[in-house]
Amino acid sequence: MSPARFPARAMSPLLALALATGLLLSGTPVEAQRAAAGPPDWPCVQRLIPELAWGTIWTGPSLDELEQRWWEDEEVARVARFATARDTPEEQALTRVRDFVASVDDDEAEVRLTLLFAGLFELTDRQRGRAIAATRQAARAQMARLDTISGMVDDLEALRADDAADPADIERLSEGLFWEQRTFQKRQQALPAMCEQPYLLEERLGRMVRVIMERMP
Repeated sequence: MSPARFPARAMSPLLALALATGLLLSGTPVEAQRAAAGPPDWPCVQRLIPELAWGTIWTGPSLDELEQRWWEDEEVARVARFATARDTPEEQALTRVRDFVASVDDDEAEVRLTLLFAGLFELTDRQRGRAIAATRQAARAQMARLDTISGMVDDLEALRADDAADPADIERLSEGLFWEQRTFQKRQQALPAMCEQPYLLEERLGRMVRVIMERMP
């Protein structure tokens, strides 16, 4: 059906559908979304944790007591950067970590494996931060798009109620509304994957940490 053929009385339900879609962020019910903790521009049912705390996933020596930075150990730095790179498949990342863990001498294992964790943790947390920022930006754009759709619906209903309105104006506005809704729906469908990204990064880090902990004294 051409967007110009939508009757005026269909516009309000159409907006209601868009608004309902907007509230079903990340493919979750409104009730689930309301249960999530976070600011208004956090669209995910998962609770927002802006930064990771290393103490929740690491039971080795304190990072605060390290006498050198992880990047000062060149081999540790190479492993950490390779394992956390976006284009590194997880299996390859785990293999690289396992190989390093197995290669470390017993007398330096505690220090160097702690440095490796520090590098993996810091780089992963940075990636999480970027993923969270991108998700919140996308959510704000969707909110703005809903405002645009609402305004276009009001304008279109007013035009259709005006006997003197130019049919060409109605056609243009109706088509514009159609494409705004298409854009909204397409970008809405991308939100669940964006919401998952911080948690997938956490899980990947957790699996690498388990490899490290198996060798810790």
